[in-house]
Amino acid sequence: MAKATFLALGDSYTIGEGVEEADRWPVQLVARLGELGIAVEAPRIVATTGWTTDELSAAMDAATLGDRYDLVTLLIGVNNQYRGRPADEYRQPFLALLRRAVALAGDPRRVVVVSIPDWGVTAFAEGRDRAAIARDIDAFNAIAREETIRMHARWGDVTPASREAGAKPDMLVDDGLHPSGKQYAAWLKAILPEARAAVALPL
Repeated sequence: MAKATFLALGDSYTIGEGVEEADRWPVQLVARLGELGIAVEAPRIVATTGWTTDELSAAMDAATLGDRYDLVTLLIGVNNQYRGRPADEYRQPFLALLRRAVALAGDPRRVVVVSIPDWGVTAFAEGRDRAAIARDIDAFNAIAREETIRMHARWGDVTPASREAGAKPDMLVDDGLHPSGKQYAAWLKAILPEARAAVALPL
């Protein structure tokens, strides 16, 4: 039986800034699915630290992608927020990326949108308005969740896990901002059930 194919779209959180390849959450996800008897190929990751929605879209234009993937994940928007772009300007570019993800999956139920984590709780955010960052993240996530549900795609909410991790040293890499492999493992509690359901769909 052929292994399922997996495309992961995103930014620093998907490429795993500061962690080893094996600690990236898409790679951990494949390993966990394998433990459940679900064979998935190594993820094709289109993600780079710092990317906004428009930069991910441009990278997808330039990438050589397959016609169909059994699982597509999308986690994007934190850099829109970090650069001070308002939430109401996020909806249309996010929706365009979601539509592209659905087209690549062939079925919206094969798409898992992962929520934006709250970087305001990290050591990196010391001295910043953490409450304002949290409000922004919540606003961006509300838009993403609304469009995801409307599209009949799946939603993996990792934001609570990111807030619980906070600034604990073992939950962050050396930059005090990006998650460690341990934190990514905690995210899988929200992502794994959705991904498992997605790849279990009949072809």
